[in-house]
Amino acid sequence: MSDADSIRDRRVQYETAGLDTADVAADPIAQWQQWYDQALEAGCVEPNAMVVSTVDAEGLPDSRYVLARGVSAEGVTFFTNYDSAKSRALEGWPHTSALFTWLQLHRQMKLRGPVVRIPDAESDAYFATRPRSSQIGAWASPQSQVLADRAELEQRVADVTAHFADAETIPRPPNWGGWRIIVAEAEMWQGRPSRLHDRFRFRRPTERDLTSDADTGVPPAWIIERLAP
Repeated sequence: MSDADSIRDRRVQYETAGLDTADVAADPIAQWQQWYDQALEAGCVEPNAMVVSTVDAEGLPDSRYVLARGVSAEGVTFFTNYDSAKSRALEGWPHTSALFTWLQLHRQMKLRGPVVRIPDAESDAYFATRPRSSQIGAWASPQSQVLADRAELEQRVADVTAHFADAETIPRPPNWGGWRIIVAEAEMWQGRPSRLHDRFRFRRPTERDLTSDADTGVPPAWIIERLAP
């Protein structure tokens, strides 16, 4: 059997419990928190890792894993170099999709929406909590730029280490900080047998939705819909 055949024929039957609308939290952040807590309890590796996708100036898509460092009603926050390829893409097209995957639980959750830079004070506060070696790395690495070899990066680290040798604290580099994804739409996915998965979408109500719910007097913050797998 060729490698191609083994990939083609590889199948895992998802025998996990199903979901119904009544099982879904009222908003995507609350739902994310429930699934994140369960992923922690299950021992999932890097449960706060997410794939962030961008589109560059040529219209080409790009994706990479980053770590979510804050999730709240305001949105999902991650940190990076503002000169990196991802930041340049976000400056040009400030929208993204972030995908969390918890394979051991046969679950994934996708969040979509616009992105904004967080205030400098928030970036300063987070940077101060990082290990000193990571702080030095943030200064030393010209993220996404071409290096001659590994030795060049190691020399940069040595130079920054020497520069801050007598400093009790290391300040945040001006070109390093946080982005916040403002959740405008979300989708949760739970694996089920025979590929008949459970999918639910959270979206903001449209004018039509608000008109249809006018008699209730309390418009919903989110519309939750089941999607075909």
